Amino acid sequence: MSSRKLSGPKGRRLSIHVVTWNVASAAPPLDLSDLLQLNNRNLNLDIYVIGLQELNSGIISLLSDAAFNDSWSSFLMDVLSPLSFIKVSHVRMQGILLLVFAKYQHLPYIQILSTKSTPTGLFGYWGNKGGVNICLKLYGYYVSIINCHLPPHISNNYQRLEHFDRILEMQNCEGRDIPNILDHDEKKRKPAWTDRILWRLKRQPCAGPDTPIPPASHFSLSLRGYSSHMTYGISDHKPVSGTFDLELKPLVSAPLIVLMPEDLWTVENDMMVSYSSTSDFPSSPWDWIGLYKVGLRDVNDYVSYAWVGDSKVSCSDNLNQVYIDISNIPTTEDEFLLCYYSNSLRSVVGISRPFQIPPGSLREDPLGEAQPQI
Repeated sequence: MSSRKLSGPKGRRLSIHVVTWNVASAAPPLDLSDLLQLNNRNLNLDIYVIGLQELNSGIISLLSDAAFNDSWSSFLMDVLSPLSFIKVSHVRMQGILLLVFAKYQHLPYIQILSTKSTPTGLFGYWGNKGGVNICLKLYGYYVSIINCHLPPHISNNYQRLEHFDRILEMQNCEGRDIPNILDHDEKKRKPAWTDRILWRLKRQPCAGPDTPIPPASHFSLSLRGYSSHMTYGISDHKPVSGTFDLELKPLVSAPLIVLMPEDLWTVENDMMVSYSSTSDFPSSPWDWIGLYKVGLRDVNDYVSYAWVGDSKVSCSDNLNQVYIDISNIPTTEDEFLLCYYSNSLRSVVGISRPFQIPPGSLREDPLGEAQPQI
C-alpha cells in the first residue's frame, strides 16, 4: 500500500488508538488513563480499537454477559462516553473480546459490515488460530479489525510491532538489567501473541473481489506511537498500545440521512422530527429514529424512539416527518441528539447536532412499549 502523504483540501486525518491486553480473567482497574491516553491532549483521538483476551469465561460470567454488558465493556463505555465516544461495535468469543469506539460525529460514516468469530482447536476455543473480526466501512473505505491467535505463517505477513522484543535486544546489547519487562511472575516468559500489535494495509477490500478499489494515493496509514504500559499489574501480561494516523480522501462526503433539529416542534406528548434522505438510501419500515441524551454510551441508550414505518406523518419533496413520544422524559436541562438507525445497513446513518427540548413540552407517562434492540 502506498505510504505517500495526501494533498489537497479534501483530505482528512483520523487518529486511531489500538490496545491489546491479556487480562487473565481480572476485573478492570480503577484507572485506565495511561492506557487510553486520556491525559494526552495532543492526540485528539477519533477511534479506539480495544482487543482483550482471557476475559472471565466461566459459565456464570458468560450467562451474565449474554444478558448484560460485561464488566470491561461497561467500564470502557463509562470512561469514554463523557469524551463523546460511542461504542460502535463489539464481538466476543468466550475469553476474547474486540471493541470499537468512535466519536459520535463519525457515526454516519461508519457502516458495520460484519462481526464474526472463528473458533478452532479443542472445544472450538484455543488452537493454532481463531478469534473475532469486525469488518466496517469507514468514510467509504473497507477496514477489517481482527483480535485473534494468528499462526506464524499468517502473522509474518503483517508488520510486527514488538515493543518488548526491541527493549530486550537493547538489554542484551547494553548488558543492563531492565526489570519488569517480561512477565512479572517467576515464569519469566517471553511476550505472547497477545502482547503484540500486527497491522497492514492491503488493496483487496474485505467486502469482496468485485468491490471498486480506490487509488492508493487516497489513503495512507502511519504509526505515531507504540508503547507497553508497565504500571498495570492485574495480569501476568502488560497491555500494549499503538496510535496510528489514517489519512484519507473520503469517498463519502455527506450522510445518507440529514436530521433537522431546528425544524422539530412539540405538541402534547409528541415531538415532530424532520429529516431528508439521499436518493439511493435503502429505507426500510424497520428503520428507527432514537432520541438520546448527549453522552450516550452506545446506540441502545435511547430515551425514546420511533419506528419510521409506523410514525411517519408527512412525506414530500424528500422531506419526511415522524413523531417521537416524549411523555416519559423527565423535565431536564440536558442536551439531546437524534440518530437514524438503518436496519438494512445495520448502522447509524444520520445524527443531529445537540439541542434542548423546551421544558414545558415534557410530561410524565408511566406507559411503555417494546423497544428495538441491535
